[in-house]
Amino acid sequence: MLSKKSKAIGFIIMSAFGFAMMAAFVRLAGDLPFTQKTFFRNLVAVAVAAVVLCREKVGFKWEKGNLPLLIIRATCGTLGIFCNYYAIDHLVLADANILNKMSPFFAIIFSLILLKERASVFQYAAVLAAFGSSMLIIKPGFSSATFPAIIGLLGGMGAGAAYTCVRALSRKGEKSARIVFFFSMFSTLVCVPSMIMDYHPMTWGQFFCLIGAGASAALGQFGVTLAYANAPAKEISVFDYTQVIFSAVLGFFLFGQLPDGWSVLGYLLICGISVAVFFYNRNLERKGQ
Repeated sequence: MLSKKSKAIGFIIMSAFGFAMMAAFVRLAGDLPFTQKTFFRNLVAVAVAAVVLCREKVGFKWEKGNLPLLIIRATCGTLGIFCNYYAIDHLVLADANILNKMSPFFAIIFSLILLKERASVFQYAAVLAAFGSSMLIIKPGFSSATFPAIIGLLGGMGAGAAYTCVRALSRKGEKSARIVFFFSMFSTLVCVPSMIMDYHPMTWGQFFCLIGAGASAALGQFGVTLAYANAPAKEISVFDYTQVIFSAVLGFFLFGQLPDGWSVLGYLLICGISVAVFFYNRNLERKGQ
């Protein structure tokens, strides 16, 4: 039998692949409003989650007392998607994804606030170091890429808060499929006013790209929900960075994108910090701390 941690690692890698594919499909969909892309992305996730809930016969009603956390999770997750999709449309695919992958570091901070899960001085120092490394990708200044990069980082912050809520909800007995369904339905409904006021006609190719983005996002969403339900962020976050590899490969073959040297250095530093934190946590486990 696999341990919970081993399952969490498998789920987080599955999630990374799903979200990398989602980003590629979103980019392939072309010049459409990010709210329209979000609508179709989450509409698929709603259908998948509804099917899972019906098959498991657990119902759509959340556990008593969990509604506030579900709303916070859905709000942070929706804002995170908006920011991430904006970044995907305006940055190199790998840049947009590594900024979104700052979410585990933000999750460590939000875990202290929401779950009272304290980290060590080393882990908090790692958060600061990762944030500093992200500046190599953002490149603060007045270039046209700076603003989308900042938005991408805010997307990572929203995702970090959302994932912390997922762990809190799982600890309170909420079903993973119900968390995904609530978030996806919330995000879909939020996009409806924008869809009504600013709908852009789509080609069949764009439509199928958005359906593909939705299916990939559903894979990623279920993966990350199950991963954080089985283990805390500080134990599995390093494996989430496989998404950067998936995204770099997809970006090169689909769009001919090559990150610049500063961005690559930022990737290496952020991934290196994640690896260091991972082995630090393993060392603490061996000592029984």
